[in-house]
Amino acid sequence: MTRSNNPQASQMADESMVRGLSAQARAIWPQEQELLSKYALPEAPRILDLACGTGEISERLGALFPRASLLGVDIDAAHLEKAEARCAAHGERMSWLEGDIYEVDLPSGHFDLSVCRHILQAVPDPARVAQRLVEATRPGGIVHLVAEDYAMMHFHPTRGDNDRFWLDGPIVFANRLGSDLRSGRTMFTILKRLGLEDVRVDYVTIDPMRVPREVVAEIWVAWRDGFAEPISQETPFSSEEVHDQFESMIECIRNPEGYFIWHLPVVSGRRSQS
Repeated sequence: MTRSNNPQASQMADESMVRGLSAQARAIWPQEQELLSKYALPEAPRILDLACGTGEISERLGALFPRASLLGVDIDAAHLEKAEARCAAHGERMSWLEGDIYEVDLPSGHFDLSVCRHILQAVPDPARVAQRLVEATRPGGIVHLVAEDYAMMHFHPTRGDNDRFWLDGPIVFANRLGSDLRSGRTMFTILKRLGLEDVRVDYVTIDPMRVPREVVAEIWVAWRDGFAEPISQETPFSSEEVHDQFESMIECIRNPEGYFIWHLPVVSGRRSQS
């Protein structure tokens, strides 16, 4: 999701975010790697993992492209330490750079594949992030975005109007912090306006037929733990109401008769050769 302006709440959200991203990697990667494998990349591609966090996907990219060199960038030094330790088996093929996503010094026109996942909904200017990725990508290279949209998730059965909860709860909460939990739907237009070619939107489908229920439940438990209280402080929902909505979704996920679906946009494009 996105972080609160309260330092204590931000720390709790960060700890929950790390747990949630671990579960999201396990939920998403089996479908996402099929998309990555279809890109026409060199045998030894140069990969940028912008906002790499603790290296969950950096590690997987290193295994998927065993001759690749990868640069992981993140603003959090503690996350980068974990990423370096996680990816130690890949040796010198991987390097790490601490820096702000908007300001970090990236080589221009260098990378064959520039990846950014799970951050665009949490920052105030996702178009600027996309522009930085395009600038760092070589002509003919690929920009690959996992762009979350929290209005593309649905559950049955739940207590109350779950769709309305997302619109009036977490999405309002994020808006007040300057970010947009529906940014996923904007990225096609953004990449087109940045001049990319072959722009397309694929979807990772997170539902009980494709992802184990308990893996998905781990994501929602992490979100509940990190964000329920901040949401209640910034929206008309009480703490009890927010917790109840999250519990209702978690119960649906774990219910053998319950159905949930999250369409997760994966937006990609190729930088023009001209």
